[in-house]
Amino acid sequence: MLCSASLHAQHLDYSFKVIPLGTMGGLDESNLSAYMIAASGSDNFICADAGTIRHGIDVAIANKAIEGPAEMVLKKNIRGYLVSHPHLDHVAGLIMNSPEDSPKNIYALPSVAAVLKDKYFTWKAWANFTNEGELPHLDKYTYVYLREKEKIALMGTEMEVIAFPLSHGPSYESTAFLISHENKYLLYLGDTGADQIEKSGDLQKLWEQIAPLVKENRLKAIFIETSFFDKQPEKLLFGHLTPHLLIQELEKLGKLSGLEKLQKVPIVITHMKAFGQEKQELIMELKKDDQLHLNLVFPVQGKKMLF
Repeated sequence: MLCSASLHAQHLDYSFKVIPLGTMGGLDESNLSAYMIAASGSDNFICADAGTIRHGIDVAIANKAIEGPAEMVLKKNIRGYLVSHPHLDHVAGLIMNSPEDSPKNIYALPSVAAVLKDKYFTWKAWANFTNEGELPHLDKYTYVYLREKEKIALMGTEMEVIAFPLSHGPSYESTAFLISHENKYLLYLGDTGADQIEKSGDLQKLWEQIAPLVKENRLKAIFIETSFFDKQPEKLLFGHLTPHLLIQELEKLGKLSGLEKLQKVPIVITHMKAFGQEKQELIMELKKDDQLHLNLVFPVQGKKMLF
């Protein structure tokens, strides 16, 4: 066990600051996937997904994770959005807060941006606050199209990002974002199913890309979903992971990186579709299934995390 001095030193020597605005996977619209991420020493955040924004900011301010007022955090501290996929529990906060937001970029794979453009930011569903799609354009948000494995700067922040496609059900593309700052990395995965269920090699390809970073102690954290209990029927997973499937996938990464190295990386569990007592039961199932002895971390809305 680390002594308090060691823990203090760890917090001084961090590369990323993360403020969860929402951590859960549906039903509770006040706590849906959204994570503000900034480089160490900076308050210039990118928001990875945007299910819950304003309420999450209010909770973060109440927890002293960031200074308010909320309008300033929305307009000045959040410098852009990384959208993993366009399901409403990942974009509702972005859409609902758009009238009060400031100009910024939406970073997404072309397939993801297409849904935002064709289904949400239209004048029948909502005003078009973007620079493309149905006329007239209000030009508040600018689409920045990500290409697989291409590193680009996140404007207004000190970070860069590389996108990797994920499979979130048949023919439905989600995204993993590898965010970097001064040669250190944080990996955020949107919703994803296991390769064996999805009939995909997307996670295997991702593990092969990040294994060297794990080996070299340059990957500071992995944010990855676990939506359902192990008892969930395979045909009802809808492109999500269970505790058993999560550990099975991370075992593949451990074989590439070395298990001892992977055990040092915080594995932040996102998108749990369990509430109240069921949430604690899902956490217990995760810990029980974790025969790899990983460093599992369970984020709390509005509580700052340092990596």
